[in-house]
Amino acid sequence: MADQPTPDTSPATGSVPEARIVIENCAVATVDAQDTEYARGHVVVAGARIESVGAGPAPAGLRGGVTRRIDGSGHLVTPGLVNTHHHFYQWITRGLATDHNLFDWLVALYPTWARIDESMVRAAARGSLAMMARGGVTTAMDHHYVYPRGSGDLSGAVIGAAAELGVRFTLARGSMDLGTSDGGLPPDFAVETRDGALAATEATVDAHHDPAPDAMTQVAVAPCSPFSVSTGLLRDAAELARRKGVRLHTHGSETVEEEAFCHERFGMGPTDYLASTGWLGEDVWMAHCVHMNDADIAAFARTGTGVAHCPSSNARLAAGIARVPDMLAAGVPVGLGVDGTASNEAGELHTELRNALLVNRLGPHRESALTARQALRLGTHGGARVLGRAADTGSLEPGKLADLVLWRLDTLAHSTIEDPVAALVLGAPAPVTLSLVGGEPVVEDGRLLRADERAVAAEARDAARLLARRAAEA
Repeated sequence: MADQPTPDTSPATGSVPEARIVIENCAVATVDAQDTEYARGHVVVAGARIESVGAGPAPAGLRGGVTRRIDGSGHLVTPGLVNTHHHFYQWITRGLATDHNLFDWLVALYPTWARIDESMVRAAARGSLAMMARGGVTTAMDHHYVYPRGSGDLSGAVIGAAAELGVRFTLARGSMDLGTSDGGLPPDFAVETRDGALAATEATVDAHHDPAPDAMTQVAVAPCSPFSVSTGLLRDAAELARRKGVRLHTHGSETVEEEAFCHERFGMGPTDYLASTGWLGEDVWMAHCVHMNDADIAAFARTGTGVAHCPSSNARLAAGIARVPDMLAAGVPVGLGVDGTASNEAGELHTELRNALLVNRLGPHRESALTARQALRLGTHGGARVLGRAADTGSLEPGKLADLVLWRLDTLAHSTIEDPVAALVLGAPAPVTLSLVGGEPVVEDGRLLRADERAVAAEARDAARLLARRAAEA
């Protein structure tokens, strides 16, 4: 990639012109409504937003000049990847309980997770975010729901880590109030009270949520799951989110065990139960949604409820194959999620592009289940839609935020795959030559610009060892 700074030749006006980055001579996959692509095209970024996208070289005589010009030969530029479901704290408990189903896995790990503190969560968040950013994620989210008493400002630690690395971010402030003594799955010492969880969630929204279109930090209200949250907390959380004008997130229909739990405890399946508590709507997205019948899918489509599809985690925990082709055909908004890095040790989203396509082809639709371009859409525009940010992110269009990735496809791993989108989705993870968030570089030539990768790794390793010692001594 040739990269030449170009002096600003605009006349002196007494004001500082916007920084302008021009990327040329690359393949372009816009992921706009028409899936427009250019075999050899350009993207022009002015300040925080995209100014121009099209075929051939950038327009001549750009107003204000060019501060940086990049020759993208051998590359593909796409919207940045959007992660719609994650649990950052699990970065420091990877590789544990590797042969368990979801319920057994949770029972095995809850006692360890209940001993996290602020410094550990910060280290885990930095590790999770660094891995994703290095792999092309420009918008991330974290569903954090474990808040042990006396553990410090865990939400602030996660939000601070995202700001440090320069990634656009949604904190889904989770909660659990249904411990084992009340028939739930988590141990009693790992849950909050209903009133305490609601008050802390509202305080987090008030302190950190930015409703602006270019916001770097947003907050969602996110009780954990039907088997760890009381009906009262679910209902009150939905009311709180709508009063505050923020989105709602939870786990739904992940396993057959969850299905059985809901039928035994509530006399209905997870979708009907969540609907009865106000948890369907355009402001809601749910993780997994593996065990959905036709009526469930129709309810999601009718209400605009979104889905975070997590194929690697679903396979790791033997949860099953989500009916993504049927969801898309019905009009359900679907994005991709890494899920917790203790159920997806890779911790990066490119794997989910590939696995979404491959896993869904094992289902009843076989080779017609998903295409490479549909997989890319799930990981970009689909994710932006699920997070409520599609008006400003998720596709390469003039006026949208400049959240984009330049992928190198001329290496040994990709050079013989003629179709650049197929190379990105089906090939090995492509090196990231440049990743921009709001026009600001966060990764260049595979290197994080806002953090030292080795220091992040060492900090996370130390936190993992400390947490393991705490759990062993308990």
